[in-house]
Order: sequence, then structure tokens, then C-alpha cells
Amino acid sequence: MTDDLKRRSQAEQNVFTEALWYAGYTAARHEKRVAAHLALRGIEHFLPLYETIHRWNNVRHRVQLPLFSGYIFVRIALQNRLRVLEVPGLVRLVGFGALPCPLPETDINKMREALTTGALAEPYPYLTAGTRVEISTGPLRGMTGILLRRRNKYRVVISLDLIQRSMAVEVEAGEVVPMRNLSSSNAASERGGLQMTHPIASLLAS
Repeated sequence: MTDDLKRRSQAEQNVFTEALWYAGYTAARHEKRVAAHLALRGIEHFLPLYETIHRWNNVRHRVQLPLFSGYIFVRIALQNRLRVLEVPGLVRLVGFGALPCPLPETDINKMREALTTGALAEPYPYLTAGTRVEISTGPLRGMTGILLRRRNKYRVVISLDLIQRSMAVEVEAGEVVPMRNLSSSNAASERGGLQMTHPIASLLAS
């Protein structure tokens, strides 16, 4: 066996034995029920929730709903995926072709920390076009999304392409940097002629 084949074989084996994060597609309105079953089976999972107000019988109630409707995240080794697929209400693990596709652990950890520390997030229609920015501070630092402005407030729409879902997170103006400014700032630094301007001010002026 050649070195390339050995490395490929080892990489394929690692995919099956290493615990990674995957997106699970659930039956409609079964996200919390699936999470409860996963907890009973001792399977690590993450169900992002957001708080909203619903009105029943003319009374306002605070409720927590799934941030990504129809999806839950599980951390497993693929060799153990049957333990997940046997959970009532979980339809399949999301991927391309025959195998599920793992998600970056850093992204899951950042979302989990942000929601745990009280970040204001809500579902948003899947969005891929617009002015891209990078969050520069806080638990979501390093994540990129599309900048929106609404009622003098800024929100960054972060999209998960694998499941074609988005969430909108409120940010302060100083917490994001336009992606084009990142590249132009690096180029200016190399030339020794960096000019400091507020990134959002320059973005809105364009």
C-alpha cells in the first residue's frame, strides 16, 4: 500500500472513530423531544434555543423555541450513529452523499457560549448575499455573517450552509469589521500607510 493510500485509509478510519459534531434533521416540532431522548441515552447534543413571546387566551407567555427549526446538533463518532438514528423523531444526519458531514467544533462552541451568556439571537431567513462582516469581539469572535441595520441597531446574520438556516445576532457597531476592510487594512499595513477609520462608518458611507 502506498503512503497516500495509507494516509487516506487512516483519515477515513478517524472519521468513523473520532467524536465530531453533526446536524440532525428532526420531524416537525420534535426538536425538544429528540433532545430529551438524547439526554436519556447519554449522547452529547446541543439544541440552540431563543426566547420569544407567544399569546394564548389573551395572555402573553415567554417561551423558548428552537433557533434552527427542524435541527439539533449531536457529537458522536460515526461508528455509533445508529444510537442517534434510533432516537424517535430524529430523521437523519445531514451530509452530502452517503455520509453525514461534520461541523466545525469551534463554531458549535462559539454559538453555545454566546447563547449561554445571553446573546440576543433569533431565527432569520437563510441569507447568503449582502455585506459580509466579521465579529471581532465576544464569544462569536471570528465568525462571519451579513450585516443588517434595523431601527438604529445592528444585527449580523450568521448562516449555516449545511442546513440552510440562519440566525440574527444583535451587535454593537464596534464589534464588527467589514470583510473588505480586513483585506484592505492588511494591504495598507504592508505598505506602511494604514489610515484608521471606523469600519462601520466607512461601510455605511459607501
